[in-house]
Amino acid sequence: MSTKQRLLFITTGGTIASVRTQQGLKPVLTSEELLAHLPELNELCCPDTLALCSIDSTDLGPEHWLMMAKAVQENYALYDGFIICHGTDTLAYSAAALSYLIQNADKPVILTGAQQPISNEITDAKKNLRDSVICALDSGSRGVMVVFGGHVIAGTRAKKNKTISYDAFASVNFPALALVQGDRLVRYVPSPWPTGPVEFGRSLSPRVFLLKLTPGLSPDLIPDIFRLYDCVIVESFGVGGIPQRLMDAFAEGLGDYDKTHKVLILTTQVTYEGSDVGIYEVGKRVKNRFRFLEAHDMTIEAVVTKIMWLLAQDCDSFDQLQQRFYRQVNFDTFYH
Repeated sequence: MSTKQRLLFITTGGTIASVRTQQGLKPVLTSEELLAHLPELNELCCPDTLALCSIDSTDLGPEHWLMMAKAVQENYALYDGFIICHGTDTLAYSAAALSYLIQNADKPVILTGAQQPISNEITDAKKNLRDSVICALDSGSRGVMVVFGGHVIAGTRAKKNKTISYDAFASVNFPALALVQGDRLVRYVPSPWPTGPVEFGRSLSPRVFLLKLTPGLSPDLIPDIFRLYDCVIVESFGVGGIPQRLMDAFAEGLGDYDKTHKVLILTTQVTYEGSDVGIYEVGKRVKNRFRFLEAHDMTIEAVVTKIMWLLAQDCDSFDQLQQRFYRQVNFDTFYH
């Protein structure tokens, strides 16, 4: 009788499943064709496949994150772990979103991909898939993670910071959870134990806008942004603040949360070390003018997907929204 663990490979397309066409790289491999490149996986586990879609990750959106979460939910009792094969460009967003949509998981949910197609003679795809299996089979692996370039990264901390190199992903403002060395997993940070039964989210709000400040940005577009979106995330300069010329437009767009339910989140354009809006006068004046949330040490991908998840819930007051936003999920923040 086999004691090998059952793993479900959920494929979505991306570079890992692509081949060269006249239109450029295009994801065309089926999930079976993808795994056929790694027959040795059958010696490590009992792999099954589920093809969710076959698209470039640039075209993935919140509806696909919900599809991924639903696929894990529907198969949760049948498998010991899940490996989602994904394009690299928006992989960090999907990993963050799934961290909020799948909570208290006592099984691993791993996202991986590749910088080169698996059918190429020289590729990182086979190593990333094999490393994902090694991580999934480890008894200490739980929750949503990214496995890429030998690193195991918490789902809320991954960021793609290289477009070509095989070590494309970094763990931002938090150490990598583990390293995969051959058939060995060297763990640095234990996966959190579930605090209750596994929970699956079923809705996200897409009404979130990310505004990157540039010097001299006109205030004229701010009212339209707040008209179309319920949350505006401002990628500010340095530790954070809003230019004086934009203050009135933001105050008007936000209004009173109890009436408008509009939300402002301040973060920074700087990748590492996070925001701290209260340090400079340009930040203090925002604190004195209106209420907002601050990203602190969270990644942009985590901020965007966490507020999408929270806006889909009923937050009666700004205080309740703030409390939920700062509650730590899958190592996403250490501020509170």
